[in-house]
Amino acid sequence: MTSTAASSALAAGPDVQRRILKVLVASQILSGAGLAAGVTVGALLAQDMLGTTGLAGLPSALFTAGSALAATAVGRVSQARGRRPGLAAGYLTGAIGSAGVLAAAALGSPVLLFTALFVYGAGTATNLQARYAGADLAAPTHRARAVSTVLVATTLGGVVGPNLAAPTGDLAALLGLPRLAGPFLLSGAAYAAAACVLALRLRPDPLLLARSLAEAEQTPGARPARAGRTAADAPERPRGGVVLGALVMILTQLVMVAVMTMTPVHLHDHGHGTAASGLVIAIHVGAMYLPSPLTGRLVDRCGRLAIAAASGVTLLVAGLVAALAPGDSVALLAFALALLGLGWNLGLVSGTAIITDTVPPATRARTQGMVDVSIALAGATGGLASGVVVDLAGYPVLALTAGVLALAVLPAIAVTAHSR
Repeated sequence: MTSTAASSALAAGPDVQRRILKVLVASQILSGAGLAAGVTVGALLAQDMLGTTGLAGLPSALFTAGSALAATAVGRVSQARGRRPGLAAGYLTGAIGSAGVLAAAALGSPVLLFTALFVYGAGTATNLQARYAGADLAAPTHRARAVSTVLVATTLGGVVGPNLAAPTGDLAALLGLPRLAGPFLLSGAAYAAAACVLALRLRPDPLLLARSLAEAEQTPGARPARAGRTAADAPERPRGGVVLGALVMILTQLVMVAVMTMTPVHLHDHGHGTAASGLVIAIHVGAMYLPSPLTGRLVDRCGRLAIAAASGVTLLVAGLVAALAPGDSVALLAFALALLGLGWNLGLVSGTAIITDTVPPATRARTQGMVDVSIALAGATGGLASGVVVDLAGYPVLALTAGVLALAVLPAIAVTAHSR
């Protein structure tokens, strides 16, 4: 972006940021439906095709592993060409993966199913990468709120998507496909629509504009590019900010994916249908994103480290409730999954703010992409291990172990706070 274009965009001030956030919100509503629809039935589809619970966590592991590769690709494309082409390409790849899942279900091919789920993971990675675009042009003291605005937009699609599991299953049956493949009809269409919205409407590109503004600020004799925003306005940068922010998000992702993946299977094993699973996952996804505006304000006002610590405690409570809940109690399991989603939200918003505070625009997208690779790999590990743990020891053991593991973030936060 030229300096003239940057100056023109700067003159518009907050209007540019508001316009960018509106486009991101629209794309996130669509992508939320695509993300949640697949999560709802992925494990059940694998269990049905393979006839075993031990590998039911494999779909989650595959699409989170696929999201790791996609996070790298989206980060590199965004670094080289901007957020718009990077995010649009990521969502389009997720749509292709959804189509592959439908083909695998029609052919009854587990190999094609697992390959398609790997590709489908690109949508998950892109959904998370979009939060960084919301913060590119935000004031330092409002970054967490900008991130939360993008995240909360996922709520509508994320809540609606799982509750369409039964209707889309009926549509799949009419088309001669297995009912469990139905939600992937929705995810494919939703991801493709999100790609179109970003490709056509995300202008100016927030990352490219942020770089131009940063370069203008560094020009000798230039006026500050962001009036009213000085170094004193920015939150204090903790030492090892990239490592700490990544650790917070890695642990929350691992714990969340592990418990979330096996909850529909746990419900199914206790006689509940896809409608009950869809309801529980819808509540979980809502809790993942709906609190975001409040979380963003808390992170900006109370500090990144305090809210990161709160995420670990919340995930522990979620694990305890899930472990102690009777298998036939949809209400208690829904409550546990709501706490699980809230803990994830606290960790993601605080961790993202820590990363964005630490990394300058010149290298931001590449670093953020690598951090999200680690997050995706953690999710893949949690998803793959969850099925094995449940098969060997049961769902309560999985939930309790995951909750205790979340507390590992507290020592790292304490060390960082002490070194400031």
